[in-house]
Amino acid sequence: MNFSLLRTINSPADLRRLPRTDLAKLADELRAYVLESVSKTGGHLGSNLGAVELTVALHYVFNTPHDRLVWDVGHQTYPHKVLTGRREAMAGLRQLGGISGFPRRDESEYDTFGTGHSSTSISAAHGMAMAAKLKGEHRKAVAIIGDGSMTAGMAFEALNNAGVSHGGLMGDVLVILNDNDMSISPPVGALNKYLARLMSGKFYGAAREGAKSVLKNTPLYEFARRFEEHTKGMVVPGTIFEEFGFNYVGPIDGHDLDALIPTLENLRSRSGPQFLHVVTKKGQGYKLAEADPVKYHAASGKFDPAVGFVKPATPPKPTFTQIFGDWLCDMAEADARLVGITPAMREGSGMVDFHKRFPTRYHDVGIAEQHAVTFGAGLACEGLKPVVAIYSTFLQRAYDQMIHDVAIQNLPVLFALDRAGLVGADGATHAGNYDIAYTRCIPNMALLTPADENECRQALYTGFQHDGPATVRYPRGAGVGVPVQKQMTALPWGKGEMRRESGRLQGQGPRIAILAFGTLLYPCLQAAEQLDATVANMRFVKPLDDALVAELARTHDALVTVEDGCVMGGAGSAVLESLQAAGLSLPVLQLGLPDVFVEHGDPAKLMSQCGLDAAGIEQSIFKRFGGRPTLLRAAANQ
Repeated sequence: MNFSLLRTINSPADLRRLPRTDLAKLADELRAYVLESVSKTGGHLGSNLGAVELTVALHYVFNTPHDRLVWDVGHQTYPHKVLTGRREAMAGLRQLGGISGFPRRDESEYDTFGTGHSSTSISAAHGMAMAAKLKGEHRKAVAIIGDGSMTAGMAFEALNNAGVSHGGLMGDVLVILNDNDMSISPPVGALNKYLARLMSGKFYGAAREGAKSVLKNTPLYEFARRFEEHTKGMVVPGTIFEEFGFNYVGPIDGHDLDALIPTLENLRSRSGPQFLHVVTKKGQGYKLAEADPVKYHAASGKFDPAVGFVKPATPPKPTFTQIFGDWLCDMAEADARLVGITPAMREGSGMVDFHKRFPTRYHDVGIAEQHAVTFGAGLACEGLKPVVAIYSTFLQRAYDQMIHDVAIQNLPVLFALDRAGLVGADGATHAGNYDIAYTRCIPNMALLTPADENECRQALYTGFQHDGPATVRYPRGAGVGVPVQKQMTALPWGKGEMRRESGRLQGQGPRIAILAFGTLLYPCLQAAEQLDATVANMRFVKPLDDALVAELARTHDALVTVEDGCVMGGAGSAVLESLQAAGLSLPVLQLGLPDVFVEHGDPAKLMSQCGLDAAGIEQSIFKRFGGRPTLLRAAANQ
């Protein structure tokens, strides 16, 4: 495809100048362009292919960026990016220095709200709509949210607030439910198209309001209201949204521009909260993705669209996610009390086999992180052993529940924290940079940081056996390839281990000990070979091995802490607190992620930029401790 029409669109203004008869051709080219782009860069696929016509219709009908579009999660915004001046930039999608895979306010004026986590769009759009009212500006705010995101409580909190008057003001907010979990057969689609246009039109709105004024304060008013509500409810599943104060329209075919555009035009002309239900198909237009939307949700790298995703000829090393999934099944086999919980991340957290083998002990609670944690707490109260499998970045959303519902009651809930540290192409919204800092400060909470695949399995077993809450954090991707022992053995509680001893004698330069937390143990060992430094695999951030910290402090001239989390308040801070409590003073260099939101890009390149590869660790230590031991001690005592 030569994309002849698409190449004429450099902004939505160009799109709005097209005759409506050209929009179907534009949608076809846009879908093909997205598929071609993702096949070269990797990224989310199925959701973007399913949102093409909706994106075209929105930018055609609404005066963007004056009218605000807020995309929930934002992984379906590739068509939006192409139509808003970033067509050529798609070649660098999710690459270091390239455009993000999610909306970002600093990337384009058309990205009105930065997203990455789910269920935030209605709240943000409602805020924008109310701001317009308060400022006397005439604009629409549109939230586009998927059916998965509607499972989160925050979405309903926003609906509950947006559908009521605030001192006589109501925002002009349109919520579009992009439902890709059902289909519309042609007869129902034709009927729904007619009903949607009727219910969104001015005649229906005027008749509805006129009837209200005539029947108000008469016995017929309540009857008419309920008749309308339940008549619509028999045809469309909108009664619940009407109860929130929204005018519900739909469902309509989200791939039918002849249905979408007139309906959106009608809704644009109406004031107050509106709700449009559109039905789309993930992977629309790409047969492989339509047939297996789960598999084609996202591409991890390049692929041939004609062939689809293929497994590599050489099996890759097992990922930490797979290590967890295998452990979960083995542990469930050994202990009938184990219950697995995931907030809508079955595949991502490695729980597919567990679901198949232990269906009654598997609970996908939807995008409901808060509920997932408190649900686990309730199970623990009754003597079961819940394992909450959750990404580090998503556990942030349930922090109160970790403290209030689990830790205060000292309940044995195990948090299996995937995607700890930098995650690469998904960027700052998905990075697990903060869990060490936000977890270690919670009383009763243990925190384990395994260094490799086998230690991860044993750490999970150790945390599961602990009589209290515990968190085991591990990164995205594979480890160094350490063989995994089938036998599960508990790690010595709160104890690290020595992995390398410095051979330096007095007068041969500073004796340095590196305290490594997590998978950065291995680049630390590489750096230590060049520096002749001692290396300890700390294993636990909490309880910290205070005895090992004190021993290293007494036998070395300087300590270096290394972690793949934020430096502020992290494992290095725990070491400093331990030294202070023991009355020990010596130079300490803390290495970790900087106090910035790290951009998206290749994980190895990002770690190098942060100075957390072997070369960076060596350079930082050499730069700080290049002097003589006596000078180091003197500097600490000043």
